[in-house]
Amino acid sequence: MKYNQNRNRRSMDKRGACAAVDKKMFISNTRQKKTRYKELVFTIRIAIFCACAGGLIGCTENTDNTDNGSPVAREMPSDGPEAAVDELLSANGKNIVNFDRRLDEYQPLKEEYNFYFTYKMVHPWWDAVALGIEDAAKAYEERGIIINYEYLAPDEVSAQDQIRRMSEASLREFDVIGVDVADAVTVTPAINELIERGQKIMTFSSSDADKEDGCCRIAYVGNTHNYEDGAELTEALCKKLGYQGKVAVLVGIEGAPCHEERALGVQDVIAKYPDMEIVEIAYDEDLVENAFELTREFLKRQKELAGIVCCNMSNPVGAARAVVEAGREDEIVIVGMDHDQEALRYLREGIIYALGIQDCYSIGYDTIQVAVKIADGLLPGEAYPEKTEEITTIIYQDSAAAVLQTLYGVVD
Repeated sequence: MKYNQNRNRRSMDKRGACAAVDKKMFISNTRQKKTRYKELVFTIRIAIFCACAGGLIGCTENTDNTDNGSPVAREMPSDGPEAAVDELLSANGKNIVNFDRRLDEYQPLKEEYNFYFTYKMVHPWWDAVALGIEDAAKAYEERGIIINYEYLAPDEVSAQDQIRRMSEASLREFDVIGVDVADAVTVTPAINELIERGQKIMTFSSSDADKEDGCCRIAYVGNTHNYEDGAELTEALCKKLGYQGKVAVLVGIEGAPCHEERALGVQDVIAKYPDMEIVEIAYDEDLVENAFELTREFLKRQKELAGIVCCNMSNPVGAARAVVEAGREDEIVIVGMDHDQEALRYLREGIIYALGIQDCYSIGYDTIQVAVKIADGLLPGEAYPEKTEEITTIIYQDSAAAVLQTLYGVVD
C-alpha cells in the first residue's frame, strides 16, 4: 500500500501513535489497530468493572437521557457487572464508531488501483476518515490487491483550490477521483466537466453534490442526513430550554453542503416554536479560534442568550471555551457535532449538552470499497448504492466518559 498525505498532517511517535497537529488522534497505530482495539476494550472493561465494584460509577444508570440530562435508574443485568460493561460499551462506544470492519465479498477485477481524494481542509475530522481509508487499503493488501492513494487538502477551505486539485489529478491517470465538496454551486460544474472528459468522480465524507444540484458524480459515501442531524440536535436543545429562549447558530463554512444543511435543520426546528428565536447566525470557517471569537461577540451582544447550536466539529469547542470564559456555562445550552476530544470533555463536564458523532472511520473504509467498484466500471445499484449512508449518534453527558474511553483511551 502506498499513500501520500499532506506534510505534517499526521505524525508518528515512537510507538506509532497517530496524532493530528496539537491533538491526540482518533485511535493510535492504525496498522495494528484491530489487535490493540480489543486490548483497549479489555482494559476499559477491567477499569469499569473495578469502578463498579468500588461504587465509583453508577452501573445502575441507563444511557437514555432525560430532558434535564439526568440518567434514569435501571436494574443491573442479571449476568452482573461484566454484562453491564458490555452493554455500556455497546450503547456508548462500539456502535457509534464501528472499528470492526471487514471488506465485503466483491472480488476486484484488478491487482492495483490508484485513487485521488481531496477534501475541504486539513482538520482532525478528516484524520479520522483517513484511518478508515488506510485500514481498508491494508485489508485489500492482505488479499493481494494494492491500493495506492493520495489524500490531500488545503490548510484553509477553498472551492477554487479544490477545483484546481481535481483538474491536476485528472491529468495523472487515477482510476477514481474523490472529492468532499467545499461548495456545491462552485464545484459541481468542474465535476461535470471532468466526467464529460471520461473521468470517474465520486463524492465522499461529509458533503455531497447530487443530481438535485445538477451534479453528475457517480456515487457518494458519507453523511446523507445532515439536515436531520441539525434538526435532532436542535430539538434536544429546545426541549432542554423548555421551548423558549434566544439561540445563536455557528454554521461553519459558507456554501459547504453539510454545514448549510445542518443550519437549515436548525432554523426549521426553531421556527416551529413561537417562544424561541434565532438572534445570531455566523460562519466560523470550521476553525476553533473563529468560533471562540464569534461566541464572545454573541455573549456581549445577547445578554439573554439561552442556547448555541454548532454545525461542525470545531465550533462546539470554541463556543464552550467562550461560555466558560464568560462564566455563563450554567445559563447557556450548547449542542454540536462530532468527536473532538475537548468537546467530549466539555460534554462530560456538562458544559456541552449534546453532541452528534459521525462514524468517520466507516466513511473512510466504505469510500475505498466503493472506489474500487467504480474503478471496475460498476454503476450504482450493481454492487453498491448511489449513496452509502453512514450513521450519526446523538450522545449526552451520561455517555461522554465511555465514548472518551472508547475513542481516546481517556480514563481520568
